[in-house]
Amino acid sequence: MVKVNWTEESRYWLNYIFRYIASDNPTAAINTVNGIYDKVQILQNFPETGYKYQHPSIKNIRIILHGHYRIAYLYREKDNEIDVLSVFHGKMEVRNYLRLS
Repeated sequence: MVKVNWTEESRYWLNYIFRYIASDNPTAAINTVNGIYDKVQILQNFPETGYKYQHPSIKNIRIILHGHYRIAYLYREKDNEIDVLSVFHGKMEVRNYLRLS
């Protein structure tokens, strides 16, 4: 089983999504965030589920989808860990929401 780590960045965006949706519909906000969290938990057993995001500096960034949201993560196979990098709306440009060196 792979260990899943939520980065500070991903926790920030998940909280932002929650607050944004909750301003209109608190129940929908809870359901959305729980759904995103549940989707990420699948990665513990299936870490290569997402499609590969092509980036020249890091080769194993993957993205999974949940509803209108993309969840970007780095699979560190050698360490048997996943770092959830960011969660963002599907209409947003991936490169603008990933801080990569």
